[in-house]
Amino acid sequence: MAAAYAELLSAPEFEPTTFENDRGYSGLVIARSVPVQSICEHHFLPFTGTAHIGYVPGKRILGLSKLARLTEMFARRPQLQERLTQQIADWMVDNLAPRSVGVVIDAEHTCMTLRGVRATGSTTRTSVFTGDLLENPTEFLVQLPG
Repeated sequence: MAAAYAELLSAPEFEPTTFENDRGYSGLVIARSVPVQSICEHHFLPFTGTAHIGYVPGKRILGLSKLARLTEMFARRPQLQERLTQQIADWMVDNLAPRSVGVVIDAEHTCMTLRGVRATGSTTRTSVFTGDLLENPTEFLVQLPG
Protein backbone atom coordinates (compact mmCIF):
# COMPACT_ATOMS: atom_id res chain seq x y z
CA MET A 1 0.00 0.00 0.00
CA ALA A 2 2.85 2.38 0.80
CA ALA A 3 4.39 1.78 -2.63
CA ALA A 4 1.05 2.43 -4.31
CA TYR A 5 0.61 5.74 -2.51
CA ALA A 6 4.21 6.72 -3.23
CA GLU A 7 3.53 6.19 -6.94
CA LEU A 8 0.20 8.02 -6.83
CA LEU A 9 1.63 10.98 -4.96
CA SER A 10 4.84 11.67 -6.84
CA ALA A 11 5.33 13.29 -10.20
CA PRO A 12 8.64 13.71 -11.95
CA GLU A 13 9.95 17.25 -12.15
CA PHE A 14 10.08 18.69 -15.63
CA GLU A 15 11.77 21.53 -17.41
CA PRO A 16 9.22 23.64 -19.24
CA THR A 17 10.23 23.81 -22.88
CA THR A 18 9.19 27.15 -24.31
CA PHE A 19 9.73 28.72 -27.69
CA GLU A 20 9.77 32.29 -28.81
CA ASN A 21 6.51 33.25 -30.49
CA ASP A 22 8.51 34.67 -33.40
CA ARG A 23 5.59 34.47 -35.86
CA GLY A 24 3.25 36.31 -33.51
CA TYR A 25 0.69 33.51 -33.21
CA SER A 26 -2.35 35.05 -31.54
CA GLY A 27 -4.90 32.24 -31.69
CA LEU A 28 -6.10 29.97 -28.94
CA VAL A 29 -4.01 26.85 -28.22
CA ILE A 30 -5.99 24.12 -26.42
CA ALA A 31 -4.88 20.71 -25.15
CA ARG A 32 -8.12 18.80 -24.60
CA SER A 33 -8.78 15.72 -22.50
CA VAL A 34 -5.47 15.68 -20.61
CA PRO A 35 -5.78 12.87 -18.02
CA VAL A 36 -6.09 13.92 -14.38
CA GLN A 37 -5.48 11.50 -11.53
CA SER A 38 -5.29 12.78 -7.99
CA ILE A 39 -6.17 12.03 -4.39
CA CYS A 40 -8.81 14.04 -2.51
CA GLU A 41 -7.04 15.62 0.42
CA HIS A 42 -10.16 15.33 2.62
CA HIS A 43 -10.92 11.61 2.21
CA PHE A 44 -7.71 10.29 0.63
CA LEU A 45 -9.74 8.68 -2.14
CA PRO A 46 -8.96 9.13 -5.84
CA PHE A 47 -10.55 11.50 -8.26
CA THR A 48 -10.01 11.11 -11.99
CA GLY A 49 -11.01 12.97 -15.08
CA THR A 50 -9.72 15.29 -17.75
CA ALA A 51 -8.25 18.75 -17.93
CA HIS A 52 -8.67 21.10 -20.86
CA ILE A 53 -5.93 23.72 -20.89
CA GLY A 54 -5.77 26.61 -23.31
CA TYR A 55 -3.97 29.87 -23.74
CA VAL A 56 -3.44 32.71 -26.15
CA PRO A 57 0.34 33.15 -26.33
CA GLY A 58 2.23 36.28 -25.57
CA LYS A 59 5.97 36.23 -26.36
CA ARG A 60 6.47 32.53 -25.46
CA ILE A 61 4.82 29.27 -26.56
CA LEU A 62 4.92 26.18 -24.33
CA GLY A 63 5.81 22.75 -25.72
CA LEU A 64 2.49 20.88 -25.99
CA SER A 65 3.56 17.84 -23.97
CA LYS A 66 4.38 20.19 -21.10
CA LEU A 67 0.67 20.90 -20.58
CA ALA A 68 0.19 17.24 -19.57
CA ARG A 69 3.35 17.28 -17.43
CA LEU A 70 2.21 20.48 -15.73
CA THR A 71 -1.15 18.90 -14.92
CA GLU A 72 0.53 15.79 -13.54
CA MET A 73 2.95 17.85 -11.43
CA PHE A 74 0.13 19.54 -9.53
CA ALA A 75 -2.26 16.56 -9.49
CA ARG A 76 0.19 14.09 -7.94
CA ARG A 77 -0.33 15.27 -4.37
CA PRO A 78 -3.29 15.32 -1.99
CA GLN A 79 -5.37 17.91 -3.72
CA LEU A 80 -8.63 19.80 -4.14
CA GLN A 81 -9.95 20.04 -7.67
CA GLU A 82 -10.58 23.76 -7.26
CA ARG A 83 -6.98 24.37 -6.15
CA LEU A 84 -5.60 22.15 -8.92
CA THR A 85 -7.45 24.17 -11.56
CA GLN A 86 -6.13 27.44 -10.12
CA GLN A 87 -2.54 26.14 -9.76
CA ILE A 88 -2.37 25.17 -13.44
CA ALA A 89 -3.72 28.57 -14.53
CA ASP A 90 -1.40 30.45 -12.15
CA TRP A 91 1.64 28.54 -13.41
CA MET A 92 0.75 29.41 -17.01
CA VAL A 93 0.33 33.11 -16.15
CA ASP A 94 3.51 33.28 -14.06
CA ASN A 95 5.77 31.35 -16.46
CA LEU A 96 4.47 32.28 -19.93
CA ALA A 97 2.84 35.70 -19.52
CA PRO A 98 0.15 34.71 -22.04
CA ARG A 99 -2.59 37.05 -23.20
CA SER A 100 -5.26 34.68 -21.84
CA VAL A 101 -5.52 31.34 -20.04
CA GLY A 102 -8.39 28.89 -19.67
CA VAL A 103 -8.36 25.74 -17.55
CA VAL A 104 -11.38 23.46 -17.15
CA ILE A 105 -11.26 20.19 -15.21
CA ASP A 106 -14.02 17.58 -15.22
CA ALA A 107 -13.54 14.80 -12.67
CA GLU A 108 -15.34 12.00 -10.85
CA HIS A 109 -14.64 11.93 -7.13
CA THR A 110 -14.82 8.49 -5.55
CA CYS A 111 -15.45 10.19 -2.19
CA MET A 112 -18.85 11.06 -3.73
CA THR A 113 -19.47 7.93 -5.79
CA LEU A 114 -18.24 5.12 -3.51
CA ARG A 115 -19.26 6.49 -0.11
CA GLY A 116 -21.54 9.06 1.43
CA VAL A 117 -24.12 10.15 -1.12
CA ARG A 118 -22.98 7.44 -3.62
CA ALA A 119 -23.85 9.63 -6.59
CA THR A 120 -22.60 7.20 -9.22
CA GLY A 121 -21.66 8.86 -12.49
CA SER A 122 -21.63 12.40 -11.14
CA THR A 123 -18.78 14.67 -12.13
CA THR A 124 -17.52 18.03 -10.95
CA ARG A 125 -16.40 20.82 -13.30
CA THR A 126 -14.08 23.62 -12.19
CA SER A 127 -12.79 26.44 -14.35
CA VAL A 128 -10.40 29.38 -14.28
CA PHE A 129 -10.14 32.02 -17.00
CA THR A 130 -7.86 35.05 -17.32
CA GLY A 131 -7.47 37.88 -19.82
CA ASP A 132 -9.91 37.99 -22.73
CA LEU A 133 -11.17 34.51 -21.84
CA LEU A 134 -12.34 35.81 -18.47
CA GLU A 135 -14.64 38.27 -20.24
CA ASN A 136 -15.73 35.83 -22.95
CA PRO A 137 -14.92 32.14 -22.36
CA THR A 138 -17.22 30.99 -25.19
CA GLU A 139 -14.39 30.45 -27.72
CA PHE A 140 -12.75 28.09 -25.25
CA LEU A 141 -15.88 26.32 -23.97
CA VAL A 142 -17.35 25.50 -27.39
CA GLN A 143 -14.23 23.47 -28.20
CA LEU A 144 -14.57 21.12 -25.22
CA PRO A 145 -15.83 17.58 -25.71
CA GLY A 146 -19.37 16.71 -24.67
